[in-house]
Amino acid sequence: MKNDTRVSPLRNFAEFVRAERVRLTEQWMNAVFGDVDLVEADKLTYQQLADHLPEILDGLCAALEVDDLEHVETEIERDARKHGIVRWRQGYRIEELVRELDLFHLVLADVLDEYATRDNGFTRSHEKRARRLIAEALSMVTLASIKEVVSERDRKIDEYTGRLERANHELTLKQRLVSELYESRMHITRSVVHDLRNFLNSFSMALQLIARVPAKADTALQLANRQAADMKALVEQMVEYSVILGDGTPLTLEQVDLHELYEELVASSRPSIEEKGLTLRAAFDPALPAVTSNRLKIKQIAVNLLTNATKYTKSGQVELYFLTAGPQHWSIRVSDTGVGIAPADADRVFAEFERAAGEEIPGTGLGLAIVKELCRVLDGHIDFASREGVGTTFTIRFPLTLAEPEEEA
Repeated sequence: MKNDTRVSPLRNFAEFVRAERVRLTEQWMNAVFGDVDLVEADKLTYQQLADHLPEILDGLCAALEVDDLEHVETEIERDARKHGIVRWRQGYRIEELVRELDLFHLVLADVLDEYATRDNGFTRSHEKRARRLIAEALSMVTLASIKEVVSERDRKIDEYTGRLERANHELTLKQRLVSELYESRMHITRSVVHDLRNFLNSFSMALQLIARVPAKADTALQLANRQAADMKALVEQMVEYSVILGDGTPLTLEQVDLHELYEELVASSRPSIEEKGLTLRAAFDPALPAVTSNRLKIKQIAVNLLTNATKYTKSGQVELYFLTAGPQHWSIRVSDTGVGIAPADADRVFAEFERAAGEEIPGTGLGLAIVKELCRVLDGHIDFASREGVGTTFTIRFPLTLAEPEEEA
């Protein structure tokens, strides 16, 4: 029995479609450009519009050749997905994508009618089978393209939603920051007015005492001088804090000799500590190398911590330690045996004009606020532990090498 070498009528039709590809593409292009519902198509060039049509046509012809859509289903779906992505990026709506592929279907239906009238061997059964394969293939193309468009649209919606959520979050944070800033400024105003009123009242009392009782002039002058000194300290710390908050200049980084800075701090703080009858205990870890940071700001942090510790300690000692803190960090630790911080006050320790021990201990309440802001600038991390009546320990960890600040765009 001889093998049947006759070519399938569907294969002949597939070869005819391939041979007429240019003409079919032009017919489809004319139909697309002439359709009033395809708005986005009018904005595209010939090449942009024809993208992926040849691949889809090849897949269809391959299905016709083997009379089996499943055999080339993977390739057709792949090309259809590419087509969907391209049309999405070109701004097509889903209904435009469907309409465009419907017009392609109509062109193929016309060419099938044309071929059926020309080839007597192409029976009604062959025509029916070809028509079904074309319809199934284009349904597959349409479905795969729509799925890809929907997927891209959902991805874009998720992206925009994420951006919107981040923007809303940032807006909420900024609104909260503005609110906190307003409250902080009002608190500063009230605190400064309170301190100024106290100063003026005390100064006025001293002047009245001198006027009424000249013999007590020395006592009155001592009171006035003490009030003037307190006001001078207030003004100096407010100036220091305002400079830190308003400093928009780039951070200057340098090699800092920590041992030299440590010796300077010990020498400058010892007199005021011992004047109160306290003991200064200090130690420097010899393993500490030179660091890359800003020497003046490190010194400001240490001075404020030491001043605060001395102020709130009536007896006992103040400790200063420079320590290693792992392979990439180092730390300053300042401890005291002072009044300590109540658990209820822990959350407001670093707030402006807050005084943990109340009014009986003089001061502006800006020392730890200054420390907090300077630590932010130097990428420092603050920890503190405290027990009422026992004392407080502040530990600040810094990077050995502070990164250069990024320039704003």
